[in-house]
Parts: sequence; structure tokens; C-alpha cells
Amino acid sequence: MKISTLLDQIDNGQTALPEFQRGYVWNRDQVRGLMTSLYKRYPVGSLLSWATDACTVGHRGDQQLNAGTVNLLLDGQQRITSLYGIVRGKAPAFFDGDERAFADLYFNVENEEFSFYMPSRMANDPKWISVTQLMIDGAESVTERLAESLELTFKEGSRYNNRLNRLRDVRDIEVHVEQISGEDKTLDVVVEIFNKVNSGGTKLSKGDLALARICSTQPDARARMRKALDDWRGQGFHFSLDWLLRCITTLTTNEAKFSFIHDLDGEQFVTGLNKAIKHISYLLDVIGDRLGLDHQQVLTGHYGFPVLVRFIEEKGGKINDKATLESMLFWFIHAAIWGRYSGSTESVLSRDLGILLDNQPRGIEALIKELHLWRGNLKVRADHFSGHTRGNRFYSLLYMLTRTGEAQDWGLGLVLKKNMLGNNSSLELHHIFPKHRLREFGYDHQQVNSLANFCFLTKGSNLSISNRLPVKYFEEVLNRYPNALQSQWVPMQPELWQIERYPDFLKARRELLAEATNRLLDELYYFDDSQDTETNSGPVRVVPGGIESEEEEQELCALQAWMELHKLPAGELEYELNDAQSGALLAILDLAWPEGIQPGLSAPAVLLLNEESELIKVANRAGYHVFVHVDHLKRHVAEQILDDPLAVLPSWAQHLEDMAAVPVVEWIVDQELPRPVIGQDIEGASGEIVGNFELSWPEQQVGIWNDHGKASPIPQTLAGWQLYQLDEIRQAPYLLSQQLIQCVSA
Repeated sequence: MKISTLLDQIDNGQTALPEFQRGYVWNRDQVRGLMTSLYKRYPVGSLLSWATDACTVGHRGDQQLNAGTVNLLLDGQQRITSLYGIVRGKAPAFFDGDERAFADLYFNVENEEFSFYMPSRMANDPKWISVTQLMIDGAESVTERLAESLELTFKEGSRYNNRLNRLRDVRDIEVHVEQISGEDKTLDVVVEIFNKVNSGGTKLSKGDLALARICSTQPDARARMRKALDDWRGQGFHFSLDWLLRCITTLTTNEAKFSFIHDLDGEQFVTGLNKAIKHISYLLDVIGDRLGLDHQQVLTGHYGFPVLVRFIEEKGGKINDKATLESMLFWFIHAAIWGRYSGSTESVLSRDLGILLDNQPRGIEALIKELHLWRGNLKVRADHFSGHTRGNRFYSLLYMLTRTGEAQDWGLGLVLKKNMLGNNSSLELHHIFPKHRLREFGYDHQQVNSLANFCFLTKGSNLSISNRLPVKYFEEVLNRYPNALQSQWVPMQPELWQIERYPDFLKARRELLAEATNRLLDELYYFDDSQDTETNSGPVRVVPGGIESEEEEQELCALQAWMELHKLPAGELEYELNDAQSGALLAILDLAWPEGIQPGLSAPAVLLLNEESELIKVANRAGYHVFVHVDHLKRHVAEQILDDPLAVLPSWAQHLEDMAAVPVVEWIVDQELPRPVIGQDIEGASGEIVGNFELSWPEQQVGIWNDHGKASPIPQTLAGWQLYQLDEIRQAPYLLSQQLIQCVSA
């Protein structure tokens, strides 16, 4: 089938995408590679479609499909979407992705190169032709404009016209379309085929398959789910589609496995969806109000929500009995801090769901007993607070204690409960002993970021304390608010406030935090564990990783916003990396893309800020592409995905003419070298311009020269300059650093 025919079929509704297909994820480099292969008449692979009844299957987009049989693309979405965007100059109706991946593709009629529009290279060079404009206007029209601009000879015009016709004629290239059809090709069978032929892409999960079934009869279901997720995101909670689907599954089927919703009809699913959204919102309100866990950073137990949603349904949508409500919260806290669902979630959920339903109306008490059997002891010990970084689950406990007790702000004296703070309800993490003072004294990374060195204060109070040591500012707090230090579980022995006694301070505060936690838990639900044998009383395993400061969180959130601006996945903050076999928690990754920045097309990626080398090794062994600087990750995205290396460079670098100079610019930025001049002209002895520098520093008389393979003599007027070839500096950029530093120091 000709490419042009296939594009026409998309326009008239004969060809579409099935609902279960993921969105468009190709990058500019892949688009450019596709067009280069087609132009050279290289094979680009066959397509696979599913011929089925348009009335019985869900499809992406809101386009009206052709009545009767429709062809749904199973393999070839990325290629056909790219071609449609280039040829038509717009995205197809089923499009879901970033149009910039195929917009503004240009072709150079002289060297037959494809590149995306760059003003510095193309604005004043008519030999660069918009591929989309060529497809719309035709080769002859474009050649005429070229002839007017360049005063072409007949031979040149003929050569250029032939190349333009060859490019435009890619529309007539025949591609093989393999088609599957027949009554035996059920959705299950088709998805199995899809997963096999997409060996290099993202496999459909069980959740995807279940949702594909539902969306075939309820096409608005996915949009309704995404709206709910967006609403919760606006409140500070970042949940996944699979997680919401799991909650719907437990609510509607009393089972945890996605396969059980296959038998639901569309109306049953939508009813369950609406109830699940209502119950989840209710739980968030209750947990936020009673426990103070009011944003994602501190809500570590949301993987237990599928069980709680089922429980809320059993109670008619709301719990009116205080004892029942607080026993539920007791179970929720313990399930969260001990990581009940950090591993093999589906099997553990199935077991707990069965216990809940088999022991009604006292299902929560049965779940508490199950937790006790699993753990051996439910008491919190001082050494449980020995972790470091904000990724530790007990960070949530510290926040919860602050929000539910009588903890006072050290600058304002206000109780830090949310409903008592008014406009000051947003709290900041405060290091009781300042980080840099501890480092100066010689304490290591884990000691500095010990959980027992954290407390929460209002922003103003945090700023007013600044970098002072406790021995200095604690006396001020005591004089103004005598109970404020104790309210935040600070040991009141003044000798422990000395930096020399920091380890002893941590030990004493851990004991106070453990006592406060157990009091709170006992207030919620008293569980008699007096006969416990402390089977889990061994050393507490500290899981590496996690965000360690407000500054880190702000940096990561800014990166997430940048990723979303470029229509790429934002990544998951503090992602729990589990062992694939045992389900054991291996590490907490600052910001991770477990399916890749381009899901299905790239390896899992992670950004780890200020982490130890051992954590980097753990992530590497798990198959992650590890970045340790935000700028390095951005550059990777700009160069490998956006195909726009200038996107993350400073404004002065936007006029680079040779993209080979990009790594040198990155070096200049990283090393904080003086800002160069771009494209400085070089004059010969008689004043004529004989060339120009890629980069130069006139004051230091340092220049980077690129003769592009020509034997251009260096003018005598440059005597006294230190000159480098661009390739030389690319290979050894430290030469530039040494020279510029010498010039500045001289």
C-alpha cells in the first residue's frame, strides 16, 4: 500500500489506533532517521493492522470512524504518525504526544541533509527547504523560488529539482501492511500479538489490557480516570493510572488482580470508578485531617488504598464510628511504615483483601493481627528513627507527630496543626544542627541528614535561625516559648546541644520520638503485644537514597516542570526500587523514570542528587541510566530526545553555527569560564575578512578556529593569539581552561 493511500485512510476514518495503544513517543532523531531512510529508499519495515468491526472496539481520538470494518494499527504507529505530521503539516486525529518531534523538518538540497529548523543555520540560507512545504507546494514551485534566490544555472536547477522530486515522492513508496482478522482474533489475542511484535516497545500491562476491554464500550473511562488523577495532583498527590485501576478492581470485584474486571460490563465499571474516586477523596480528607498527612511527600501508605477503598464501600462510603475510624488509621500507619506493599503488591493485596472480607464486621482488627503476625512486633523503637534523608518512611511519622500533637513553631510559638496555622500552614524541613556546620566539624553525610536532626518549622522561623547552632538559638526559643523545644521532642539536657555531643543528641531524640509515636498509636488503637518476643528486634536496615533537603526537592520539581513543558514524563519522586525476585526494597531513588524517559524506547533513567557511590551502583545494576546532575540530564534530553542541543544552553550560545561546538560550550558553562564571543570575524593584513572564530575571547586573545577541512592560513594579524582547532578542544577541553585561567591570573 502506498504511504499516501494509508494517510488518506486515516483522514477518512478507515485506519485508526486501538484504545490500548500508548501515545506518540518518537524523538526528532528517529523522525530524521526515518526520512533519511525513505529518501535513500532503504526499507523501513512493514506495518501490522487489525481488521475489525468499528462498532465493537475502542479507538484513540474523537474522529468518527468509517462504518463497517476499520483497520487498527498494531505496529507502525510511530512511523505513520511521523509521516502524517510531515506530509500533512499537522498531527492525525488520534495523536497524543509532542508535535515538535516532527514539526519544522528541513532538507538541504545541496548536501541532502535532514535537520530541524535552526535559525542560526537556516535563516539566511535558501538551500534549506521545509519538507512539509515541499509536500504541499510541489517540487517545481520550490525550485522556482530557489532559482530566484540563488540565480541557479540550468544544471544546478535540474539537480536540485530531481532531489526535491525524489523527496516528495516518498509518498508513493509502497509499504507492506500485514493484516490480521477473523472472529478468533479477540482483544486478548490481539494484545498478545501486539506485545510480541512490539518487542522493542512498551509491553501492555495487565492493567492496560483490562482498561482496553472497558474502553471498548466506555470510551470516556480513561479520560474520567485521568481527570481524577489530575484533580488529586492539584492537591499535591501524584497517583498512577494503574493504582486507581487497582482501587476500582478491589471495589467492584472483591479481588486484587486486574483480570477480574474483564467480566464487568461498561456500566458496572463506571459505577465502580465513580465510587472509587469518591472513597479515595474521603480517605485523603480523613488522613489529612486526623494524621496531618496532606501531600504526597508524607503519604507513604497509598499502596494500601485498594484495601481501604473496599473497606469504605463495606461501611457505606463513610465511617461514623470513631473507634472504627481510628483502628483503620492505626492499620494504615503500620502498613505504611513497615512497607507492607513495597514488594509483591498483587499477592499481598489479595491476601489482605481476603482477610478483610472474611472477618466482617471486624475486618480491620483481623488485618492488624495479620500485620502483627507478619512483623512479630508493632512497637516503634528508637533505632527505627536511625535512617537518614527524607525518603525514609519514618520521615512521614515525624511529620505526622508534628501535625497531630502540640508541636510549636520556634519562631512564632504557634501550634503546628494545619487548622491552627492559617496562612502559615506550609511547613519547611529544618536541620536542627545546620548541615554545613556539621560537615565542617567532620560528621559524614548520613549523620548530617539523620532523621533525628529534622524538625518542621514555618518558613520565616527557618530563615531566622539560619546557620546558628542549637547552643546559640535554643536559649532564645526557651526564653520566648518555654515549652516549644520539648514540644518538638528535643532532649532538654543543655550539654547535648553542643556540636561535640551531636551523636548523643541524636540518640536521645530518637528515644523521645519513639515514645511519642507509640503514644499516638496507642491512642488510635490499643493492641496488646505484651507477650511479644521481639522477633524483629535485630538491627534496623537503612535503605539508601531519598531527597535530603527542601533545596533538592525544589530542584527536582523544577526539572519535572521542565520535562512536562517539553511534553515528556515528569518522572516519579522518591521511587521505591524493589528487587525483581524477592520484592525487597533496595533503594529510594530521588527522581526516576522506570519505563524510560521515552517509555518503551529508552532504558530506565534516574537522577540521583548528592548520593553515595553505592546507591549509584545499585541503580546501575538494576538497569538504570544514572544522572547525578540536573544539567547533564537536561542535556541528554535536549540532544538525544528533543534533537535540539541549544535548548539547554545559555542565550549567548543560541547563535552557534557549528553544532560540533556544543560540547565545548557545555564545558565552558560547567567550568564557569568567561563568556566567549560567537562567530568573531578574522581580518587579513589588508583588512578583508578571511574567516571567523567559532568561539573567541578577544581580551585574553584566545580563539577556537574551525576551517571545516579547508587549508585556510591563519592571518599574521593574529600574532600573539593562542589558537585552537575546534576538534582539538573537543578532545581535550582542559587546554582551554588552562589557557583562560592563565590569561585571567596574568
